Amino acid sequence: MEKSDKNSDRRATGRQGGNFRKKSYARGNAPVRRSKVSKKPTKSIPSDPNLIRLNKYVANAGICSRREADTYIAAGNVTVNGKVITEMGYKVDKTDDVRFDGRRLNPEKKEYVLLNKPKNFITTTSDEKGRKTVMELISSASNNRLYPVGRLDRNTTGLLLFTNDGEMAKKLTHPKFGVRKIYHVVLDKNLTAADLRNIQEGLDLDDGRISVDEVAYIQGSPKKEVGIEIHSGRNRIVRRIFEHLGYQVIKLDRVVFAGLTKKDLPRGHWRHLTQQEVINLGMIK
Repeated sequence: MEKSDKNSDRRATGRQGGNFRKKSYARGNAPVRRSKVSKKPTKSIPSDPNLIRLNKYVANAGICSRREADTYIAAGNVTVNGKVITEMGYKVDKTDDVRFDGRRLNPEKKEYVLLNKPKNFITTTSDEKGRKTVMELISSASNNRLYPVGRLDRNTTGLLLFTNDGEMAKKLTHPKFGVRKIYHVVLDKNLTAADLRNIQEGLDLDDGRISVDEVAYIQGSPKKEVGIEIHSGRNRIVRRIFEHLGYQVIKLDRVVFAGLTKKDLPRGHWRHLTQQEVINLGMIK
């Protein structure tokens, strides 16, 4: 009996203690391997290029940022085709009538491009005579149609702003806003002190009296080089001032326009305005 019990214990230990034989897979006992299920890629539905999120529409119109637009939309400040929309993520068509506080918005994103214009380019969007225009110089700046703000003569160089913001363009060209423009003028001869005073006091031209904000010799340069600040938008006004006094303008370069300068902008090159520069333009009153 004792011998039999010992053999039973040994067999039990053999089953449980780890001295078991591994299963042989040679007889078809191999584990079943699950084949990977290949997932078919889901086809993405192309978005309609004519649809745009309402908050982006409002932001592109220059009202505010997208985040702020969400707040205004939730507050009921925005209507689409006469209906107040407060739904987040709502999409509108570019042809929809979208209004903010009753004013219709333009969905085209406002863009502002500053060019340092070289000579021999005329300030127009097209020319029937085939002459070179400033639009050729900024052709890669935007996919939107931009327009020059004001104009510079063909032989006048310097700062020229382009935008699709009609309200901003109107403000920057209207005399009542007094937009600051500074020119570097090179004359064919030295400007006399008497003529300098005449310009400072104002001149009577064929189309009326003209006053300048400031005129002075360029420090460290011959007296035929003058800096003049003026806000008038009359055609060829700087050249006409000096021609009226018997001088010929050899070079005319606009170095400041509405607070914008030519810093780090070589002749013939352009750049987009920074957000702060756009804000500064918007504050002109």
